[in-house]
Amino acid sequence: MTPLTLTPGRVTLAELEMVWRDQAPVRLDPACRDGIARAAARIEAAARGAAAVYGVNTGFGKLASVKIAAGDTAALQRNLILSHCCGVGEPIPRRHARLMMALKLLSLGRGASGVRPGTVALLEGMLARGVTPVIPAQGSVGASGDLAPLAHMAAVMMGAGEAELGGEILPGAVALDRAGLAPVSLGPKEGLALINGTQFSTAFALAGLFGAWRAMQAALVTSAMSTDAIMGSTAPLEPEIHALRGHAGQIEAAAAMRALLVGSEIRESHREGDSRVQDPYCIRCQPQVTGAAIDVLRMAAATLRTEANAATDNPLVLTDGQIVSGGNFHAEPVGFAADMIALAVAEIGAIAQRRVSLMVDPTLSFDLPPFLTPEPGLNSGLMIAEVTTAALMSENKHLATPTVTDSTPTSANQEDHVSMAAHGAVRLGRMVANLERILGVELICAAQGIEFRAPLRTSAPLAAALARLRARVPRLTADRYLAPDLEAAAALVRDGSLVAAAGRPMPEIAP
Repeated sequence: MTPLTLTPGRVTLAELEMVWRDQAPVRLDPACRDGIARAAARIEAAARGAAAVYGVNTGFGKLASVKIAAGDTAALQRNLILSHCCGVGEPIPRRHARLMMALKLLSLGRGASGVRPGTVALLEGMLARGVTPVIPAQGSVGASGDLAPLAHMAAVMMGAGEAELGGEILPGAVALDRAGLAPVSLGPKEGLALINGTQFSTAFALAGLFGAWRAMQAALVTSAMSTDAIMGSTAPLEPEIHALRGHAGQIEAAAAMRALLVGSEIRESHREGDSRVQDPYCIRCQPQVTGAAIDVLRMAAATLRTEANAATDNPLVLTDGQIVSGGNFHAEPVGFAADMIALAVAEIGAIAQRRVSLMVDPTLSFDLPPFLTPEPGLNSGLMIAEVTTAALMSENKHLATPTVTDSTPTSANQEDHVSMAAHGAVRLGRMVANLERILGVELICAAQGIEFRAPLRTSAPLAAALARLRARVPRLTADRYLAPDLEAAAALVRDGSLVAAAGRPMPEIAP
């Protein structure tokens, strides 16, 4: 695969999604090399000088007032990395680790970190040759950077720690050697530049965003199918209703659902003589709820794109040559974005779960059989599948509790306010997986409901989506072992094939 050239300051969400989903090899735009070299030279000069410069010739955090002798600066950086390798828990997925590394490359490529070109080249080489550091998932509070996880990355660059290569977990030095790479002896400030930053939190938040967006698109398909299954009205999708409110996400969600439902014989069959005046909110208000989630996800996406392009270590080398301590490592923006994504994911799942409940309830489903089984009583049908969605919905509600409002002082009160962005971002993976399974169950229920409306037919787009499901999950005619079916349906949401089968335009993450 041809390496993807990333330009610091201008990388797009689509490029970052390629790095994460496809694990695409990456390289920095060569145009950033001069800036990297200039900043490195400025740090080298500061290391030789008498003035105290934080992280160059001083201790760290609460120990910043301790001046370090020039002959000890290399040991200072090595000790920093080794002492900060305090991550615990399961290793993070390979694709998340690679995205984190690519984000660190982008940050260093801004030319404000003072890292030597050779150190940047080593990180590029690790990505190109598949040397992926083993990064424990827990240990960051999201301020002073994601210190522990990024230290595990930097340790491999020094020939310490552990890395995965070709599916095998190896000592860092062995992995580098097998890949034809040599470890680096860190120069002044380099260790600090590698571990200060929000790249761990941002990588997980981006992964959550990409998964949530794909699930949101699938929710538009499943919700349209549910509307047909219960013979719901399309009147609430009229364009003028949504134009009168004006929210972009709502307008786009309604348009997508109209396109999915056009041509449905089921819909046309009850335009006249239907005794129902209004559908429940989970049908009638789908554009308002999913549309609001679209808008919130886009707000988070804008924040995360900015963060992905940012220089977030400390101190930074400014264009006038000053080396200035600041606080760009504080992951508050990422924490807010992660909380926003969590809220959107929880709400998309909450309204989808109510549609599942609607379809299995014979008092509300407009003549569908109880629990969508042909022989209720002898068979329980999708009774417990609905209960499973309730469990997942409730779990996501708990997980959606904001994390950015939680702070605790660390490092002897030097770091007295933290973002908890890492915690907020990591939980998104579980939440998105829960949402995918809720939507998978909705897909199964809606397909059953539509098939019970025969000989009336649904629209062509929804028929194609139903056929895609039936290629993996047969119609439920009698009770059977359902767990594999639920996972197969969730996979159609996760891999995008459900939306692809429907074949209609969907809202894009960057409109």
